[in-house]
Amino acid sequence: MELFQAKDHYILQQGERALWCSRRDGGLQLRPDLPWWLILIRQKALVGKLPGDHEVCKVTKIAVLSLSEMEPQDLELELCKKHHFGINKPEKIIPSPDDSKFLLKTFTHIKSNVSAPNKKKVKESKEKEKLERRLLEELLKMFMDSESFYYSLTYDLTNSVQRQSTGERDGRPLWQKVDDRFFWNKYMIQDLTEIGTPDVDFWIIPMIQGFVQIEELVVNYTESSDDEKSSPETPPQESTCVDDIHPRFLVALISRRSRHRAGMRYKRRGVDKNGNVANYVETEQLIHVHNHTLSFVQTRGSVPVFWSQVGYRYNPRPRLDRSEKETVAYFCAHFEEQLNIYKKQVIINLVDQAGREKIIGDAYLKQVLLFNNSHLTYVSFDFHEHCRGMKFENVQTLTDAIYDIILDMKWCWVDEAGVICKQEGIFRVNCMDCLDRTNVVQAAIARVVMEQQLKKLGVMPPEQPLPVKCNRIYQIMWANNGDSISRQYAGTAALKGDFTRTGERKLAGVMKDGVNSANRYYLNRFKDAYRQAVIDLMQGIPVTEDLYSIFTKEKEHEALHKENQRSHQELISQLLQSYMKLLLPDDEKFHGGWALIDCDPSEYCYVWI
Repeated sequence: MELFQAKDHYILQQGERALWCSRRDGGLQLRPDLPWWLILIRQKALVGKLPGDHEVCKVTKIAVLSLSEMEPQDLELELCKKHHFGINKPEKIIPSPDDSKFLLKTFTHIKSNVSAPNKKKVKESKEKEKLERRLLEELLKMFMDSESFYYSLTYDLTNSVQRQSTGERDGRPLWQKVDDRFFWNKYMIQDLTEIGTPDVDFWIIPMIQGFVQIEELVVNYTESSDDEKSSPETPPQESTCVDDIHPRFLVALISRRSRHRAGMRYKRRGVDKNGNVANYVETEQLIHVHNHTLSFVQTRGSVPVFWSQVGYRYNPRPRLDRSEKETVAYFCAHFEEQLNIYKKQVIINLVDQAGREKIIGDAYLKQVLLFNNSHLTYVSFDFHEHCRGMKFENVQTLTDAIYDIILDMKWCWVDEAGVICKQEGIFRVNCMDCLDRTNVVQAAIARVVMEQQLKKLGVMPPEQPLPVKCNRIYQIMWANNGDSISRQYAGTAALKGDFTRTGERKLAGVMKDGVNSANRYYLNRFKDAYRQAVIDLMQGIPVTEDLYSIFTKEKEHEALHKENQRSHQELISQLLQSYMKLLLPDDEKFHGGWALIDCDPSEYCYVWI
């Protein structure tokens, strides 16, 4: 235990715990090692409107205020139009600095007021300040780069249409009706929720982490594929010449990430002692036509056994951390909660049935057999085996096989009079990361359901597929959903996203996946530890990883990386010069190229192509 003397306090500190004793009045306070921050939404973007004219907004920028007695830092806030009525265009209160300057100003006021008795303490204080700056950078990136936080002032984004329709209709405020699993900012506003007076309801706005996209589609079979030449990266603009005779419908995709066992890919795997699993996401596809709203819900989540991938190798080998017997109780806890919420579960397990993933798939199946519940159905589909050679269209083999299950599961259907029918059960899809393969399969299942819904409503002819333009926007929505969930869990866009986005698997998509895989490896090596610490702090979970050690290793790595990069560039330059002499005729000039490597593990060396 250490004793620090500050201007106004004596501070007793041991590990992450600190007791502050006031030198003025003798008051005692428990304070965390890190400073308190107030996070404000500085800028938002309207995503769209859900049925009932409910606006959904996405957080695009935040402001972070240090809660200390120091002078507050300058904030990039817009001038109030009401009190600055002479200004036609709102200006910033201060000249807009770049993010790095903004962070420096912020951390000027986060410095500790604890006196350091020796050089060692001064060094520790500086390291602590750098670490705090790094954590704040990650916090800002989470909100401002990933674009993954959404809220609505009038609609409950945490609950599906079915839960909202069958829940109690009373006068409680919105935040008291939320699904606790997806109330992402619950801990951060805990001081407000504990006040317990109606006056505080105005200030409590539930927020989800995940994805929301809302589009209006037109069922027009006169448009040909030749009309669709825009980039598949962004949805095409709505046509201005569409005749009113073509039916229109609203489609919304809402993904909600659980706040339990939240975190990054290699930091959070499998199940925890409360039965919560990593990367648990509920995705709702919502269709609205006239006064009819139809909803179909699926979930994804890590295999609910104790497993991990330890080490800093590229794609570490998975391992089981507890025995079959030790896992049973926690597996049961997970699925008992799932069955209590969704009644029936159809597991779609996409992990490889051979190779390094087999150990996880086998453990999953054994636990399902031990659980032995008639409401739990297990389906295994070796995605990589069935779709070998970039034949992702073979996913239809799976949807054809479970077609009767899809029909029996139904979907939620409500109108102004109330609930017409309910979804009976849910698909729980998983692969190893519950990202790339999972998103492809969930999109395929959701497409089957949507076509059935539209035919039931008379929007689509019985024997016709979805029109070209509708299909393209639909594919883009699911690809965007996969990219967003992937960035939140793995730090990069989803792999295999080109198939979800366009319906085709091409060489360019494979090469892009290679880049994203390499980026995931680098993020896991150093960056994910800071992001995980920020997520834990946001959820009120103690940070257990030695961040100071990682901080030191990262600096050493960056210095080594710069040195290696210089020699690597020299090597590439030499290779280019050699191959230019060998391959280029005298009358041709070199304009550019790509270095392709045959990474066959059976070879003893890399073969340059």
